[in-house]
Amino acid sequence: MTIVVGHFATPEGQEALSTAVAEAREREVPLVVVTNGKRPAEECQAEGEELVSQLAGEIDVRIEPGTGDLAEDLIRAATNAGAELIVIGLRKRSPVGKLILGAGAQRILVEAPCPVLAVKV
Repeated sequence: MTIVVGHFATPEGQEALSTAVAEAREREVPLVVVTNGKRPAEECQAEGEELVSQLAGEIDVRIEPGTGDLAEDLIRAATNAGAELIVIGLRKRSPVGKLILGAGAQRILVEAPCPVLAVKV
C-alpha cells in the first residue's frame, strides 16, 4: 500500500505534501509524489530529487511525472500503486464558491480507487 500526493508550488500543494509525508511516516508506507506536468521536466525532476534526498531514510519516496491533468495523474498513480490514500490540497473559497468544489477535486473524489484526504491551508 502507498499514499499518493501531487507536488505543486502553491500553499495548498505544500500543505497536501506535508500532510502526505506525515501520513506516510505514521502508516510506515511508501509515498508516490506526482509532479506538475505543466512545468518544465527538468524543474520537476530537480524538485523531486531534492524531496527524495530530504526524506531519505525516513520513508520510501517515488516521483512520477505528471501530464498536466492533475485528476487523471493522481487517479492513475493511485490505481497503479494500489494506494490506500490520496492526499489533495484545497484552497479557501468564498461562501458561494463553497457550494462547488473545483472540477479537479470533484473528479478525484468521485473517481479515486481509494479514500481521499482533502486538506486546506
